[in-house]
Amino acid sequence: MNNLKSFTLAIACAVISLTGCHNGDDGGPPIVVTTQIQSDPGFDGHIEQTSPTSFTTTQGMSPLVQSVFAGIDPVARTEFRAFLDFPLTGAGGVPGNAIIDSAFLDVFVNSLQPNFGDIPILIDLVSFQPPTLIGTDFDRNLQPSLASVIVSPPLSQADVGTNVSIDVTPLMMEAQKLGLLDFQVRIMQDLGPAIPILLEINNTTGVDRGSFAPLLTVTYF
Repeated sequence: MNNLKSFTLAIACAVISLTGCHNGDDGGPPIVVTTQIQSDPGFDGHIEQTSPTSFTTTQGMSPLVQSVFAGIDPVARTEFRAFLDFPLTGAGGVPGNAIIDSAFLDVFVNSLQPNFGDIPILIDLVSFQPPTLIGTDFDRNLQPSLASVIVSPPLSQADVGTNVSIDVTPLMMEAQKLGLLDFQVRIMQDLGPAIPILLEINNTTGVDRGSFAPLLTVTYF
């Protein structure tokens, strides 16, 4: 959990047939495949709720935007919810007929503001298609969760400056079941009493993106 990740794209099965990745017709066990997919910095972003009916949407990383945020700003007391988009189609993706064994979301925690306290995090599987964020995607009623996981334990200052690996297998299974073209998640402070802590997730587009940007690792057969 505290080791920096080094981005690799590993595919154990070099050729995937249209009928899935299996060990031919010899009755042998299916071939297990692991693939790693970086988030799409053009579609990643966050939404800030500035009033009960007002939202500010930031989508797309740029030289001036290299992070996404989730939680409650301890100064302004506005809430942020982060959104990540992982394309599942194309080379290095996940075939539509694959059976999911496991899925892990890796994020690098740049900071927690203020520098004390823990933040409980909820991750929703969502589908914002076309992949353009709008203010209503912030709302769990208007953009309902398709499946959810709670990050356990809550994130703390011990996680700052480290890579955190989160088991999102139930979300990936649901995305596969629904035939989603992208694995899209909404990252937010877990429901309950408001805790004024803001989580900053690294989403660099620089030369170190392979080591620090959000990464989805899926194992399937």
